[in-house]
Amino acid sequence: MEKGNTKQEILKAALDLFSVQGYEATSISQIAEAVGIRKASLYSHFESKQAILDALVKEVLDQYALHSIFAGRDWEKDSGSLPLTADGAVHMIQGQIRYILHDHAISRARKMLVIEQFQNPELAKLQTKQNYTDVLEYFTGLMKQLIRRGILQEDDPEIMAAQFCLPVSVWINLCDREPDREPEVMKLVDRHIRQFFKLYQKGAG
Repeated sequence: MEKGNTKQEILKAALDLFSVQGYEATSISQIAEAVGIRKASLYSHFESKQAILDALVKEVLDQYALHSIFAGRDWEKDSGSLPLTADGAVHMIQGQIRYILHDHAISRARKMLVIEQFQNPELAKLQTKQNYTDVLEYFTGLMKQLIRRGILQEDDPEIMAAQFCLPVSVWINLCDREPDREPEVMKLVDRHIRQFFKLYQKGAG
């Protein structure tokens, strides 16, 4: 096995283990065994378990930045992708949910953060940033743009953002625990977004 491929195999095996039993409960020996190499061979790629975790976090964040709608969006400069209708918003959010649930690295990294948020202060901060701060900031920016465009009524954009996105976060967590409920969740997301637009769209009421 080539050295580069072995390194990726180590990262994948570590993430799989961390997402099920947590970072602290996973040993270097378990990771090496999952890859099918000796413990000494693993150390030729990573100097410690912390180095594996650091590499994993960087790799997942880089991937997330490339594919997530929430990463680094500047609505002032990127208004061309603004969802101007309920249909557009449903399509955008359902697509993001599918990515979050089904991308191997993203789904397992999210589960790892859920486990580690009460044990690892740095991962707790990352969990808050990825699953709350960045998401709320993204949707607050979206609401401001939709209000500015005259699509939604003037109101508190941060509260509107919370009303819009936080139920979706709860439904994603539900799918993590009960994957078979994804079709039900997708229908709920559709109904939720359409009701939101019906309540807040300009001229409603």
